[in-house]
Amino acid sequence: MKAGVYIDGTWREGRGDVFAKTCPARGEVSWQGRAASGADVTEAVASARRALHSWARRPLTERIGILTQYAEELGQRKAEIARAISRDMGKALWDSEGEAATMVAKIAVSIAALKERAGERTETQPFGAAALTHRPHGVMAVFGPYNFPGHLPNGHIVPALLAGNTCVFKPSELAPSVAALMAEASEAAGLPPGCVNIVHGGRETGGALIDEPINGLLFTGSAATGVFFHRHFAGRPDVILALEMGGNNPLIIWEPADVDAAADIAAQSAFLTTGQRCSCARRLILPEGAFGDRVLEAVTARAQGIRIGAWDEPEIFMGPLVSERAAQQAEEFQAMLVSKGGRAILPLQRMARGGGFVSPGIIDVTGAADVPDEELFGPLLQVYRARDFSAALERANATRYGLSAGLVCDDEAAWEEARLEIRAGILNRNRPTAGASGAMPFGGPGFSGNFRPGAYYAADYCAWPQASQTAPAAQRLKAPGFPV
Repeated sequence: MKAGVYIDGTWREGRGDVFAKTCPARGEVSWQGRAASGADVTEAVASARRALHSWARRPLTERIGILTQYAEELGQRKAEIARAISRDMGKALWDSEGEAATMVAKIAVSIAALKERAGERTETQPFGAAALTHRPHGVMAVFGPYNFPGHLPNGHIVPALLAGNTCVFKPSELAPSVAALMAEASEAAGLPPGCVNIVHGGRETGGALIDEPINGLLFTGSAATGVFFHRHFAGRPDVILALEMGGNNPLIIWEPADVDAAADIAAQSAFLTTGQRCSCARRLILPEGAFGDRVLEAVTARAQGIRIGAWDEPEIFMGPLVSERAAQQAEEFQAMLVSKGGRAILPLQRMARGGGFVSPGIIDVTGAADVPDEELFGPLLQVYRARDFSAALERANATRYGLSAGLVCDDEAAWEEARLEIRAGILNRNRPTAGASGAMPFGGPGFSGNFRPGAYYAADYCAWPQASQTAPAAQRLKAPGFPV
């Protein structure tokens, strides 16, 4: 357990309020310390600014070498990283182990993306040459979420460092422990002090950070917070914003031959990581009639059979939600849907073991009125019945979000129609909506972001292009009507 501020390669106690994180599975304190004060945040940004000049001027090969060693150091700490994540947020250990492995893999993917999307090239011209290079933005503020507290901020920090930026990282106060292991790995890899600084804390710490003279804000979290940041930086085109804000994701199942496979896809899409992935399916769209009934019965059976337990218990699929408050909010959201006419097929319920534990829920909202277009971060699946495929597509697009969507079907024509009509940055066929390839872009339109997709495309927002025309010496120029 580290103190609340990491500046110039040194940990010290923050000067803000004391806060603690309690494991939602065990009830034990997994992290405790003082938040970074406004003065601490100012020092962290100043440290990143001091480190920027030399880091940005290091040859790319040297930056790649240090980040490659960072991957090695993360790999040596995978078990510790997984346990830290699971203790903070309750995620099943096998799920956190997957996250730790993804953190390691992110470095090689980011190096490839930088070379492909933000590299250099030179073309010979009659006067000399035309060249393209890329330059870093400067000091980047990175806000981490709690659901993937290592992988997702790592997915901003690594591309930013490769491009020559420096960073100030504010981990989620709901999953703070992994940040110390990331700092330890970066130190061991030889990352110079000040290139990554860490400020722990909640809303006040984040508010102080966005008021500092940063050059970019890289954020993963809720739409409400993302919209707040977007408004805060209105009229500031000099600050690059990369906002990933989740989704109210639809999954259509339309008469595939294998109902059991379709039900597997739906249940995993909805309930993986206890529904705490921004790409989880929130809305299941089925045809009216007997086929839709069969699918719904099969999905419900899977939800009822899911094993739930503490993060270190064997053979569990779901752990708790991140906090007791999150469990309360899930119950309240379900109650609101019922009040609007929803019919609980399988009620989401708080479990007797307390903490953040809830059971999966399924609610039919086909006949409900005024269902809010909101993302509930939990294992509650809303079901809609559609009279035909056109109505299903219309229902899928009835959201202000656009992150993830899926179609389970055997019909090629239906898939082609969905591909052209559904507005989502991630659109899968016969695969779960949850999860995505790091070698692809991750993001979507609408309130899912600001058209700055991450993952492989993070290279795009971590550097800006500089185009040059060069000649070995000044040359006389000629043009009609220009004096000779």
